[in-house]
Amino acid sequence: MVRLGLVVAEFNRDVTEEMERAARARAEELGATVVETVHVPGAYDSPLAADRLARREDVDAVTVVGAIKSGDTDHDEVIGTAMAQGLTDVSLDRDTPVTLGVTGPGMSMDEAHARTDYGAEALEGAVALVEEL
Repeated sequence: MVRLGLVVAEFNRDVTEEMERAARARAEELGATVVETVHVPGAYDSPLAADRLARREDVDAVTVVGAIKSGDTDHDEVIGTAMAQGLTDVSLDRDTPVTLGVTGPGMSMDEAHARTDYGAEALEGAVALVEEL
């Protein structure tokens, strides 16, 4: 059985709550277990939480879910780039799969709501990576 850590961004909670539900449902379908869930303020904060989970002996992979919507500035691009690089670093440094179920940047709230299945897809990817590696 694959044991997972789940990181959920609270920013845009109306979207990320549904992403979390979808990820948990997919874990159940796949016979995987979410051993710990960490809620963080926003997607930018997820690499530290992912790193803490990836250090645990009882976590085989980490899935991160969040939603970065566009705003009036390029702030969403900065957040998305920093977060993705941070999560990549965690995965490589810890030799633990960290999958990205964060939508955006550059999307509207309607687009974010239409992509809540990304949480389930990222979790499925984590399970597949653990099984493959």
